[in-house]
Amino acid sequence: MERASLALSQIFEPIRADLDKVDEEFARHVQSKVALIPQIGQYIRTSGGKRIRPAVLLMASRLAGYVGDRSILYAAVVEFIHTATLVHDDIIDDSDLRRGRMAVHSRWGNDITVLLGDYLYIKSMAMALTHDELAIIRNLCNVTLQMIEGELYQLTKNGDAEITEDEHFDIMRRKTAYLFGGCAQIGGMLGKVSSEGEQALQEYGFNLGMAFQLVDDLLDFTGDAEAVGKPIASDLREGKVTLPLIHLQAHANGGRGPQVIRDIIAARNATPEQWHELLRCLKEHASIDYAYRRAVDFAERAKKPLYSFPPSSERDALLALPDYVLSRDR
Repeated sequence: MERASLALSQIFEPIRADLDKVDEEFARHVQSKVALIPQIGQYIRTSGGKRIRPAVLLMASRLAGYVGDRSILYAAVVEFIHTATLVHDDIIDDSDLRRGRMAVHSRWGNDITVLLGDYLYIKSMAMALTHDELAIIRNLCNVTLQMIEGELYQLTKNGDAEITEDEHFDIMRRKTAYLFGGCAQIGGMLGKVSSEGEQALQEYGFNLGMAFQLVDDLLDFTGDAEAVGKPIASDLREGKVTLPLIHLQAHANGGRGPQVIRDIIAARNATPEQWHELLRCLKEHASIDYAYRRAVDFAERAKKPLYSFPPSSERDALLALPDYVLSRDR
């Protein structure tokens, strides 16, 4: 995989001050007389998230010509929604680690973490309601419902080695891509661009989200466990069959790969021998290359709608983001 020419810090440079304000807004709204809430909020805030979703909203709003502070608020709302899904997902997946540190439920327990996730969801909508922007609130509610539906749908497919590519992509759309699309579209809504401009930004974010999730899935096979911040093969151990494995099973023609996949799912564990055998099969059938090519396709699709906007530093930053996503190793 080729390295991107720009690091994330360079891409985000035009909105660095705004991202800092988003962090401050997050900290302000997580304050509570129940001391546990800001304590866990601070733990989450310092866990090293990339903040791509709020950054997309901020840059899209600038691209759309918006000048004001509502983009800061809505970017913080998006971060609240994303954080709520993370803490709930970690319970569902029984993941001990998140970004190289103990997941919230590992440290504070499932009961507290479920309630914290609920708090973050409701708080996000309360924040959004401080401005009378019904269309934006409707957008946020819609993508949040899509995310929860995606998680429920994924649970019905958990441990299903026969999941199809179409079913897997439907889960990705719901769990990841619609929120990315919503972030970019809300930026356009704040800037009051035309409906065509809004749609162009939504398409950008949606396709960026698809590329992001495909690369995220690939890191299970190509990443370094310490850099990624979770054990390698964690997806398959949790029963999640992602695109490289779907491709392998479709092209293995009775080889060892499909049986190894089933054995790992059944045991919820992978021996070193099984893992090396699986990686060998994935290489033999070019399954990782296939999934990466699909990510490249989505990244290129993300860029095209942006050319309907005039050249600017914000457009350059948004155009650079898909290349960063393709190059990430954590």
